[in-house]
Amino acid sequence: MSPQVIETEVFAELPAKFRKTGSPPERLAAGKSATPMGSFLEGPSFDREGNLYVVDLAYGRIFRVTPDGEFSLHCEYDGEPNGMAIHKDGRIFVADHKLGIVYLKDGKPVPVVSRYHQQTFKGVNDLTFTENGDLYFTDQGVTDMADPSGCVYRYTAAGKLEQLANCLPSPNGLVVDGRTVYVAVTRGNAVWRLPMTPEGKVVRLGVFLHMSGGRGPDGMAIDEKGGLAVAHVDFGAVWIFSHRGEALYRVNSCKSDMVTNVAYKGNEVYITDSGSGCILRAKVPTPGRALFSHL
Repeated sequence: MSPQVIETEVFAELPAKFRKTGSPPERLAAGKSATPMGSFLEGPSFDREGNLYVVDLAYGRIFRVTPDGEFSLHCEYDGEPNGMAIHKDGRIFVADHKLGIVYLKDGKPVPVVSRYHQQTFKGVNDLTFTENGDLYFTDQGVTDMADPSGCVYRYTAAGKLEQLANCLPSPNGLVVDGRTVYVAVTRGNAVWRLPMTPEGKVVRLGVFLHMSGGRGPDGMAIDEKGGLAVAHVDFGAVWIFSHRGEALYRVNSCKSDMVTNVAYKGNEVYITDSGSGCILRAKVPTPGRALFSHL
């Protein structure tokens, strides 16, 4: 049975006053591509008042979007914010490709963890909290099929950094469901499953589902039934899979093929469309799971 198609609408569009021209010289020197839309939106996360926060990876900015779709600049700093999660105490935590894991204080990044075994990360990508306060994050860098050395880490509430896996070709978005971590492996065009023992050790790591076309999966979110919403870069869609890995819905972008991440707000999904500088919205049958970081 083919997945049911769900169409999106534009919830909010980055105003012209916030769209920058040119690209940071350091970004270009590092081999990054230019950003023709004047931004690269990613990392959607809701606060308890219903405001949506998104990052601008290309220009080191974080925006706040009201429930009415109005953009405002929350902060700007010298970094490359990629993933974001809001802690239950209200702090905004960021997976910054350049700086590591940080949280924001008065609009400035405060380091949380930036290296493992005295070596800096390759380039962290996304992060999520669990009920007990543990923080899981991916270290993607420029890993790929030729260099499958991307990592997944857990930074415990007690302050201990643990490496869970170090063999992924481009680990990107991730969610945690009980004792299982699901990771979007972009260059492998798949979502991997990392089951954990009661002690927290990963065993029998494997592929949960294969995808095809596009560039591969990016950001992910989880619904109340344990299904995964997966943003598919260059495919112009967010796929919603059941807990078994069956494709139930295809949520089509109404703007561009460059959809990068997704977040739930009740029975709605909010999608960052980086190719247009827009945030898209669609109603879906199953509501998203309440994030522990918002409790």
